[in-house]
Amino acid sequence: MARDCVFCRIIRGELPAVKIYEDEYVVVFLDKYPINPGHTLIVPRRHAERLDELSDEEATALIRVAKWLAPRIVKAVDADGYNVVTNNGRAAGQVIFHVHLHVIPRFHGDGCRFDCKRNTPSYRKLAEIGEKIRKELGVSH
Repeated sequence: MARDCVFCRIIRGELPAVKIYEDEYVVVFLDKYPINPGHTLIVPRRHAERLDELSDEEATALIRVAKWLAPRIVKAVDADGYNVVTNNGRAAGQVIFHVHLHVIPRFHGDGCRFDCKRNTPSYRKLAEIGEKIRKELGVSH
């Protein structure tokens, strides 16, 4: 764990947080600055800055807990839906550099928006990008 990381300090019990669940891989607590009531963070116990730095077991645990937890949060706060979001890197909006999933209960008309202007690339451009990604993956068509 990183000594000064705020999430590591919460995990170690050095900072207060309203914890709602924990297991061998994750600690779950309410966001101190929630978008909506019930906004929850799922944090791996081991410090890692980005999702791709986690082991498969740790990443699986994040999703497993989000899948199990989200509908229960929705029920508890009488929400209409939810978002599961992770930001990886400063350009993606990451502020605390310990990977985490946000489970954000959503309410009709809550004004929270995750949409942005969508691009409309040609099929040729999509095919070029797809080829670059497949090359990085080491797979062919």
